[in-house]
Amino acid sequence: MGERIDLGDGHLSYDERGEGPPVVFLHAGGMTRAMWEEQFSRFARDHRVIRYDARGAGGSSDPSGPFSHREDLEKLLDTLAVERPVLVGCSLGSRVFLDFALAHPDRAAGLFLTSPGISGMEFQDPYVLRLLAEAGAAAQLGDGAAVLECVLRLWVDGPHRTPAEVDPAVRALCRDMLVANFSRGHGAPAPGAELGAIGRVPEIGTRALVVTGDLDSTDIFAVADLIEREAPHARRARVPGAAHLVNLDRPDRFGELLEEFLATP
Repeated sequence: MGERIDLGDGHLSYDERGEGPPVVFLHAGGMTRAMWEEQFSRFARDHRVIRYDARGAGGSSDPSGPFSHREDLEKLLDTLAVERPVLVGCSLGSRVFLDFALAHPDRAAGLFLTSPGISGMEFQDPYVLRLLAEAGAAAQLGDGAAVLECVLRLWVDGPHRTPAEVDPAVRALCRDMLVANFSRGHGAPAPGAELGAIGRVPEIGTRALVVTGDLDSTDIFAVADLIEREAPHARRARVPGAAHLVNLDRPDRFGELLEEFLATP
């Protein structure tokens, strides 16, 4: 079940383990903090690691009014007395952390941005647009199984693999997270109030590593290219054989990159 903090208008669920420099993990949209199980155990050996469910996911409450993910993160860090963590995000998690870095330039020691989304982006990849349309049509018909399959095709398989080419254990884990969110009554991930970071990337002065799998969509590549090009202290790493969820597709390489990043001042 984990722990929880009170937000005033809801709560966040989280897990904490280990001692040392703090590292905070935030999941991709539609997923939960369970996607970080391997990294959570591995890095707790010499770090204070925290993974949490964004509002509207996992054990956290749904939005009940106006909110922002970056302010939720601020409340989490303040409540747990976490100072200057390295923030490790995937997709939605990266999107939230970019906004947080804009709002609090000195609060994070580093940004490890996997498969990054960014506030203000619009999807343009034909593969993504087609599956989003199919998911919307299936939702209108009340076909939850078809919606689930569209989401798996979008964010687990990606545009360059068939379902049969994905590790069955990874696909099963992601299916379980999606079903768990549905069973808790969570809907599609809500972006909340955002800062339009897509137009403010040069302001992001926190050191950053942008990690992408080479089997992801062109939309994610475009965001990664933008950050690498315009953020003054950003570098890029590409992981062969991985799609959107790099830490699940290639956990060994993901772990190596994160270890290197954490060891770099």
